[in-house]
Amino acid sequence: MRGSRAKRTRRERSSLPAAARAGADVGHNPGVRRFLGVLSLAALLSCAPGGPRHEGIPIGFYGSLTGATATFGQSGKNGSTLAFDEINARGGVLGEKIALHAEDDRGEPAEAASAVSKLISRDHVVGLLGEAASSRTLAAAPIAQKSEIPMITPSSTNPQVTRVGTYVFRVCFTDDFQGDVLARFAAEDLRARTALLLIDNRSDYSVGLAQAFRRGFEKRGGRVLGEQRYAEGDTDFSAQLTQMRTTPADVLFAPGYYTDIGLIARQKRALGVPGTLLGGDGWDSPRLIEIGGEALEGAYFGNHYSPQDPDAAVQRFVSAYRKRFGAVPDSVGALAYDAAGLLADAIRRAGSTAGPRVREALASTHAYPGVTGALTFDLERNPVKPIAILAVRGGKYAFVRRIAPEEKAR
Repeated sequence: MRGSRAKRTRRERSSLPAAARAGADVGHNPGVRRFLGVLSLAALLSCAPGGPRHEGIPIGFYGSLTGATATFGQSGKNGSTLAFDEINARGGVLGEKIALHAEDDRGEPAEAASAVSKLISRDHVVGLLGEAASSRTLAAAPIAQKSEIPMITPSSTNPQVTRVGTYVFRVCFTDDFQGDVLARFAAEDLRARTALLLIDNRSDYSVGLAQAFRRGFEKRGGRVLGEQRYAEGDTDFSAQLTQMRTTPADVLFAPGYYTDIGLIARQKRALGVPGTLLGGDGWDSPRLIEIGGEALEGAYFGNHYSPQDPDAAVQRFVSAYRKRFGAVPDSVGALAYDAAGLLADAIRRAGSTAGPRVREALASTHAYPGVTGALTFDLERNPVKPIAILAVRGGKYAFVRRIAPEEKAR
């Protein structure tokens, strides 16, 4: 019995927190007990929901800082950082500096949900920026909604994103609008009458954009001759492209992400598949041309802005970003810059960091002067914004034109 009791005592002591085990070892030493009591109280307060927060106003960022679409996360973090640094240099918001807390979701929806949970419960953020990809945003948005923490996604274009709840916003156009405009561009600028679709079946973004393009193209008298599907991360598209070669079309619409599109372009060219390659804003990355090379020449895609835009605000942003990060900002960087600035502006107008008040201020935003265009939210917290059409020419992106929502296509 003594041996069992001794073993049990050791087990019980080993299951105690380190501070409690230390207390048991020091016996009745009052000085040490007082010290440990203060230490334990501090630990409890730091873990409690209403406990001490980090200095400044905590804002969370989550994105794919590593993984297959890492340039999206890195650009988003860079754009947010630049915006908050500029705001802090002007004195911050409500008399406090903004502190950015970043989490890497590695490009996985489950990790995105986990990242947002950590930012809310551990860092006590009062606002969230991210994710770039729709599937990851859809995984994380319900957590922000339930916690009443306003969240702004820079570039998740799937229409379902803001339908998650009233605390979810975006600063990019939706797939419905983008798909219709790209169909309009294909039918009226490229004079296309037939199209084929190559869809990433694992991506809500790709599926939604393809559906919107199909509706818009057929509405304008075009015919979609067929579609093929793949999964993000695939490297061999020869089976799909060979099948497409049997039903040649004027346009091959591929609304995927840059990591896949570069390979698709190279294999399309090698197999002799005809038709102009056309895609959406998921193409926008310096890596696209690195991967696809000359096979992308003559391709077009829709985007949120162009660094070649002569607008003074755009050029100031491009210059500041290049000076800070040594690169020309892509659309995710520009959208994240706008999202960060918009969130800070809403906190200022709300006069508070309380979630409901910041949400109300965001919803009432009118003509916010972003570098990707003046932004006013509609009733579903989506902005009404123009779309830029870019072409790949001479191994670079060339600005073609902007198409505004109210503009009638030529």
